[in-house]
Amino acid sequence: MTILISLPPLLFLRFVISNLRYIFSENVAGKVVLITGASSGIGEHLAYEYARRGACLALVARRRQHLQNVAKTAHHLGAPDVIVIPADVSKLEDSKHFITETVEHFGRLDHLVNNAGIATMSMFEEFTCVTNAAPVMETNFWGSVYSTHFAIPHLRTSKGKIIVIASSGAWLPAPRLALYSASKAALVIFFETLRVELGGDIGITIVTPGLIESELTKGKFLSPEGKMVVDQEMRDVSHF
Repeated sequence: MTILISLPPLLFLRFVISNLRYIFSENVAGKVVLITGASSGIGEHLAYEYARRGACLALVARRRQHLQNVAKTAHHLGAPDVIVIPADVSKLEDSKHFITETVEHFGRLDHLVNNAGIATMSMFEEFTCVTNAAPVMETNFWGSVYSTHFAIPHLRTSKGKIIVIASSGAWLPAPRLALYSASKAALVIFFETLRVELGGDIGITIVTPGLIESELTKGKFLSPEGKMVVDQEMRDVSHF
């Protein structure tokens, strides 16, 4: 299933949350769900929705304190067990570690939510060294490929699902987002092809949202110099 969505920020989050019953049709109470990029944005809110429905959670992101805050809220909302695993999805060994740790802790894996991502907000010509853009593909594309590779054997056993949070940028070109959009387009075609390869053994849902409220809309993105920066003007506008 591929879901194409282009809605204002708050409406999109409400749309996702209100339609989880359709997207994730089975009863997830007691099932094990691993979410990457779970410290903020879509990943955080998906964690809360799964928690309300009684799922056990493995929350993955780079910022431990943010993850612990999300885990605390998820417990309060009804998740019977939550673990936090600080990790960088763009690193192969980190991805192997958080899949292994999840299965060792819970004994199974039912849903893998590939959500982690970063963005650029620069014209392509502004990159004085094009390799500075490599983290976008490494995180947005390879991060999901790595986690999926290690998760597939466990998802086959559980007849589980992979949920992929891509972007409308995969099919809707926009200035200053060439590298970000390319990474999301690669993500979509990879999982469309993987769906054919896996057949009915593992379900795959691809969501391609439009602009939503996230750290990107709050001014955090990868600069042409290859550093994560915060544009205060963008952050101020997002709070207007």
